[in-house]
Amino acid sequence: MAQGAAHAMVLERSAEPQMAAAVGSFTISVTHRLADVDPLWRELTAASIESPGQDVGFIRLWAETFGVREADQFYITAYEGETPVALIALQRRREMGMRVLSWFPGSHVGCDAPIIDRARLLAMSPPKRRRLWLDMLRGIEGADVVYLKSVPQLIVDGVDLFAELGQSIEADTLYRVNFTSFEEADKTQRNKSRRKHDRQQGDKLEAMGAVTFEELGNGPAATEALDTMFRQRAVRFREMGVFNPFEVAVVRKFYDDSAGENSGVPVKLHLLKLDGETVAMRYNIVHGDRLFCLISSMSEEASLRPGSPGKQCLLRVMQTMFDEGFHVFDMGEGLTDEKRHWCNEQIPVRHHYVPVTRRGALAASLHRQMQTTRRRIKSDPRLLELAKRVRGAMLRARGKGSAASPNVAADAD
Repeated sequence: MAQGAAHAMVLERSAEPQMAAAVGSFTISVTHRLADVDPLWRELTAASIESPGQDVGFIRLWAETFGVREADQFYITAYEGETPVALIALQRRREMGMRVLSWFPGSHVGCDAPIIDRARLLAMSPPKRRRLWLDMLRGIEGADVVYLKSVPQLIVDGVDLFAELGQSIEADTLYRVNFTSFEEADKTQRNKSRRKHDRQQGDKLEAMGAVTFEELGNGPAATEALDTMFRQRAVRFREMGVFNPFEVAVVRKFYDDSAGENSGVPVKLHLLKLDGETVAMRYNIVHGDRLFCLISSMSEEASLRPGSPGKQCLLRVMQTMFDEGFHVFDMGEGLTDEKRHWCNEQIPVRHHYVPVTRRGALAASLHRQMQTTRRRIKSDPRLLELAKRVRGAMLRARGKGSAASPNVAADAD
């Protein structure tokens, strides 16, 4: 521990990447500069990613837009011999007096996870994987606790590769569409009644005007389209009585910049239009054959509800994405009707904790208890109703909404 602490203290004084002495079977490298790990990052994520938080362009833009100090950026790499086996990118924040290392984008993505060489971790024994995570995270100077929110369970050949990652608790479920064709998705996910219902809603929408479906990649048109999406989201947030995270100038700037032509973040927008006006929309990040939907919106105009523009937009996404080479559509955490209708994969997600100091161990224990209580409330209708009443009273007393999760694709319809 002393050796790792001394190494990290050196890194506090210098942004140069350093190689710590080998700890057990692993050598740990820590740097505060993303450029130092960029080639390795791209190599480890060439096949696929589990989250936009694993996209190097997404994190680079995030750090630049939010002005994250270099000293608060931690890029931790583990080597087995000369071979890199894992990379974890974390941002240091101060929360309730604690120095917390956590994912850069936080709740702006539905899940996040360490970047790994799956084959090499699969070949390790459980004790060795446990040693890997402890070597990577426990010796970090300048932090009290590492909090890894919403890490999806990753099962490879029957082995849970993140099972030994610190202390963990069950959190939620991640929903994904994973098929080879629309015909397969349609046959598996929609019965005769569902198809009839979708068709009836489509007929009602088409009776109101000319319905068109468009896709936009990075560029000025995409940036302009985001204005409509955020206006629609603002109405939705007001109706829900919660804080609108996109009203924060730097948050809005990040999404606007991400859709720019040279942002380094591959964005794809899906737009459903009625007589040329956008009535539903989805904001996605692209990686290989995967689409990650981070935000969705639809018009709140009451006259459009019989046509369910949100569901009609998603139907057209399903009808077109497979022909474009996509096979996975990630729709984030939390069950909704649209996820029930289309998602054939339900992946458990967990919160993981690695205490670094005694204070951090206490904070992690208290946070786990709080999350366990929250999960129990959400699963009990009576407790959930009581919690909503209490929350509503607090909001009325304060005269404003509370913070909502910025990952808001779940409640578009």
